[in-house]
Amino acid sequence: MRAAISALTLGLSLLSTIAHAQDCQPRVPSDALIQPGKLVMSTNPTLPPLQFVDSSGQLKGMRVELGTEIAKRLCLEPEYVRIEFSAMVPGLQSGRWDLINTGIFFTEERAKIMQMIPYENQAISISTATQSAVKVEKLEDLAGHSVGVEIGGFEEKQAKAIDAQLREKGLEGLTVRTFDNFALAYQALRAGQVDAMVSIDGVAEEYAKRGQFHRALGGIGPTPVALAMKSRPLADAVLQVLNEMKADGSFDKLFAQYGVEPAAGALAVKGPAS
Repeated sequence: MRAAISALTLGLSLLSTIAHAQDCQPRVPSDALIQPGKLVMSTNPTLPPLQFVDSSGQLKGMRVELGTEIAKRLCLEPEYVRIEFSAMVPGLQSGRWDLINTGIFFTEERAKIMQMIPYENQAISISTATQSAVKVEKLEDLAGHSVGVEIGGFEEKQAKAIDAQLREKGLEGLTVRTFDNFALAYQALRAGQVDAMVSIDGVAEEYAKRGQFHRALGGIGPTPVALAMKSRPLADAVLQVLNEMKADGSFDKLFAQYGVEPAAGALAVKGPAS
């Protein structure tokens, strides 16, 4: 019954969003979009509570809600493409979607090839299995152990940085095992195929709350998380919406609901001029 009610509620919400998009004038030029009238977003729904698929197969989470609200305010129909992170930047550059909405970490290198709006603060956590004999109280405790991480993201870069730090101290390094997504990496941790897991704070905390894994360390390498776009006109329009949400309080309310820290200060588009 709950699943049916949830599906009906989501269906009505989407119908309302679509109707709203049809009733108002899109705020983004059609030539700045993959499909006129739509905002196509890529997401990797393996990061609860930020983006995930619920028991009824529906996309849920803070970033999904944020993306849907952005589309609504732009008078566009939201459309999500579920894809692994490693394909997101190439897909954006080749015109498969308008916006990466998966919590991509901001770096100066990435801002040279796409438009980015840092809007959320995240850091890295180390998780272990609840019954694991591996005790991690500091990074040095990871020496000689294997860690799992999603391939191609900031988290993999951080895992390799930890490996380098350990080796510089004369300790054994890490064996870094990459997986297509975080769901597979956590499954490997549960099965004992890796000793620890490198993920973002929000996800590690959620799994710890569920009692599935132990969040051993957190707050490592805090870095802004961004929305990413190829089109500068779209990025400017999204920035305007985010500022409107900050002004009416809905931005901070959404973040508080999920216990996520919004980026401090004024939001801005950072990327190549076009």
